[in-house]
Amino acid sequence: MSDTVDAAVEALSARLGGQDLGGSVKFVIPDEGAVRIDEGAITADDADADCTVTADSATFQELLAGELDPTAAFMSGRLSIEGDMGLAMRLASALA
Repeated sequence: MSDTVDAAVEALSARLGGQDLGGSVKFVIPDEGAVRIDEGAITADDADADCTVTADSATFQELLAGELDPTAAFMSGRLSIEGDMGLAMRLASALA
């Protein structure tokens, strides 16, 4: 597991505070690993999820720091979403 993934688990745990999004979301960070959110638990896990969000390490770190709006990142092509778009929108609201 990479330092980026470790930091992401910690940062998401602090920002989401165990919030259940109503489904599972997986963040994929190419060449680093994956972070999965399911029923409020946040783990370094690459298991299947209802929604998969893919972004490079720099984009992901900007999202976690609150420096980049998730919707703007999607619209500009800096991240991609596969699966449940409604779940992705709930996550975006939780990260805002």
